[in-house]
Amino acid sequence: MAGLASASRLRLPLAFGYTMESMSDDRSDKGPGVEEGDSIARSAFRRGAKLATLPLSFAGRATLGLGKRIGGAPAEQVTQQMQQRAAEQIFRVLGELKGGAMKFGQALSLFESVLPDDVAAPYRAHLARLQDSAPPMPTSRVHAVLAHELGRDWRQRFRTVDPLPAAAASIGQVHKGIWSDGREVAIKVQYPGADEALRSDLRQIGRMSKMFAPLAGGMDVGPLVDELTERVSEELDYTLESASQQQAAEGFDGHPEFCVPHVLAATPKVMVSEWIEGAPLASVAGWPEAKRNAAALRYVRFLFAGPSIVGLLHADPHPGNFKIMADGRLGVVDFGLVARLPGGLPKAMGRILRIAMKGDAHQVAEGLRQEGFVASDIDAEDLLDFLNPFVEPAAVPEFEFNRNWMREQFVRIRDPRASGGAGMKLNLPPSYLLIHRVWLGGIAVLAQLNARAAFAEVLEEFLPGFATDGA
Repeated sequence: MAGLASASRLRLPLAFGYTMESMSDDRSDKGPGVEEGDSIARSAFRRGAKLATLPLSFAGRATLGLGKRIGGAPAEQVTQQMQQRAAEQIFRVLGELKGGAMKFGQALSLFESVLPDDVAAPYRAHLARLQDSAPPMPTSRVHAVLAHELGRDWRQRFRTVDPLPAAAASIGQVHKGIWSDGREVAIKVQYPGADEALRSDLRQIGRMSKMFAPLAGGMDVGPLVDELTERVSEELDYTLESASQQQAAEGFDGHPEFCVPHVLAATPKVMVSEWIEGAPLASVAGWPEAKRNAAALRYVRFLFAGPSIVGLLHADPHPGNFKIMADGRLGVVDFGLVARLPGGLPKAMGRILRIAMKGDAHQVAEGLRQEGFVASDIDAEDLLDFLNPFVEPAAVPEFEFNRNWMREQFVRIRDPRASGGAGMKLNLPPSYLLIHRVWLGGIAVLAQLNARAAFAEVLEEFLPGFATDGA
């Protein structure tokens, strides 16, 4: 949930966001057999016009009213019906456009955990839909992309390819098929076009940030949009993603807890990998407590095990990328955004966290200063007071993440007066950008799952510098 720009002096309290994928609209990038009229990606003008309807509409008025409601103005409360209609219109438009607009909507799906209960309820269902679905690409377009990327004889590589997508999202869609050797496979096909449509979406969304802010708990979405723009290229190239996924697949091959599908073929716009079946992580929220907590703990263990075991941090902790398989393992997909950490997570993270648990405020401040988090004068006691709620999950035998806790922390870190303003004096070093994203994104998912587990044990096992002996 930590959508961040890359500037080293980015303020941490503004760091609630999420990663987004992209779609393109450059006609010069279309493959053979792709007709102009059949293009999924609309022109920048048409996409901009579609997005521009929102601020002028009922949805725009309702979300601005919602912003006043969140801000505590009783006379400006909006009715449940208004909230419902606003959600329907906003997320219908974002879903239809796919691309940056679609992923922006998916990002908002994590923010419902920071909204007040009476405000969040009408939005929750619509936000959740954008975590996993979007209008699909026509079969003719899918075949055109496969022919362009894999060659005219692409059909010989498969025994079957399902005509309907198993999943359709922002940057592409996935079809289930059977590889020539009989293995079930996932065929990931990127929507044709260039990234101009994505950039157009993000420029437009940035201009409408005040309208979207209430759906993100009042957060300024500007830093989130900046990050999306910066990460366009790396998330569009499936050859980069396939290399990361295959590295993880080999590293976790035969692992008793995690399953990453092996990649069988890849081009910049098509990736074929082994098929994995399982229940979406988001569905775990409705499971019995014991099973829900076990699944959530496995999710956290994977996020920390990746750097430790295979030298990769999966940097998109969105619940749509994780499945609970029939044998209990956690299946993991979408390695479009990763942090390469061959030495594991920074040892300073574990060391400073352990010092914070002991209550040594001055050592914590000095450690954060050495890592680049503190660049100005800051009261050490205020800093430790600001950090303590995030230290607590590591300091107790078990900790429960829930929406109430999440809302309290969200309000607190956005308050410039909290802990003597310590939060306003913290920076985010570029080397911690993706780590911070995963940390906050993972917390958001755990709060949605209402998860309780022994998270400190995960840190003892996988976080360098955290173990009591300092190893």
